[in-house]
Amino acid sequence: MLDESALAGQAARELAEELGISAVAEELRLWVVTRGENGSVGLTYLAPALPEATLRADFTAAAAAERVRGREPELDDIALVRSPDELAALTGPHADYLKPIVRRFAGCR
Repeated sequence: MLDESALAGQAARELAEELGISAVAEELRLWVVTRGENGSVGLTYLAPALPEATLRADFTAAAAAERVRGREPELDDIALVRSPDELAALTGPHADYLKPIVRRFAGCR
């Protein structure tokens, strides 16, 4: 059953798998629900803030652990942005709902 607790648990698992950040579901807060161009629905959770150095180190360790297992990490790089204007400099694919989420997080309307 996909209740709020189960969804937060899945978000915590994704956070650990993709970024190497350990958090329990109770630490995550449902922040926004988005709808992608293809009709997909996404739930975005906020996790407790971490220092940038910690985030980057955990991400690097998670990616290295995947490679040791003979798998290519789902994410191969991480970019930290503070405003929607910084998105234009990003290369590679990204989710179609990224700009609205960054705009909302940055407080831009």
